[in-house]
Amino acid sequence: MNTRRQFLRQSTIFAAAALAMPGDIFAAAPKSYFGVQLYTLRKEMEKDPVGTLEKVAKLGYTAVETYGYKDGKWFGLSVAEFKNVLKANKLSSPSGHTFPGQFFLSGNWRAEWTQAVKDAKSIGQQFIVVPYLDAKFRDLDTYKKLAPALNEAGKIAKANGLKLAYHNHDFEFANQNGQTGFDILVASTDPKLVSFELDIYWATKAGFDAVELFKKHPGRFTMWHVKYMDNTTEKKFTEVGNGTIDFKTIFQHKKVSGMKYWFVEQDICPGSPLDSIQQSITNLKTKIL
Repeated sequence: MNTRRQFLRQSTIFAAAALAMPGDIFAAAPKSYFGVQLYTLRKEMEKDPVGTLEKVAKLGYTAVETYGYKDGKWFGLSVAEFKNVLKANKLSSPSGHTFPGQFFLSGNWRAEWTQAVKDAKSIGQQFIVVPYLDAKFRDLDTYKKLAPALNEAGKIAKANGLKLAYHNHDFEFANQNGQTGFDILVASTDPKLVSFELDIYWATKAGFDAVELFKKHPGRFTMWHVKYMDNTTEKKFTEVGNGTIDFKTIFQHKKVSGMKYWFVEQDICPGSPLDSIQQSITNLKTKIL
């Protein structure tokens, strides 16, 4: 028979274990979480999305970030179909790229945005991302118009249990009369509604240090693109671990960043993208994390 002392001791152990259990297994244990942006595999996804996702999972990735949402589908798969494929391969999709920034500058975006948010929620996504801004919209006045639109879009996302994030390239960091588009977006958006997915390659190429950005804007960078730059004058894309960006140090600052998820991305691969992301996950496991 258990004594009261034994019961209390067991209760304490169970309580401690419960506190130690992560609310999100991917965010709590970086070495058990490996994310990839599916744009890296865009040709493969267009040809065979189901088979490609199976290969991604077999390589050891546990999460995918989507792109290409259109008319309620991803890669030609309905919400239910895509969700089932993810489940069958034990993959999560915490984030997805949807509409570009100029989408929110038109007068009639709210209904389509609301449906996209609901679809993203249905497949388990927590973040819905603005991935790009076309060249003709990159002046300071347009950034000033975009920021309040992102706040409004963020309110719609929040009402449906998601959060909006903005993904950068290098052009947001271009100096325009002493100011940048990124300066405007980070200062004029509500942190409770809008966060940022820092593409560390593009920020680095623009001359900015990721860790310094984290320190300047703590908590704003809830996601990262882990993308490497090679050691050439062209600063080409390369596999994670084969280039010049010090991701080992960057990962040590994930708390100040506010990072919850990260995704390997390689826009251009020298050969098979599957070979490249395999090399990236191997280097992440052995050299960085």
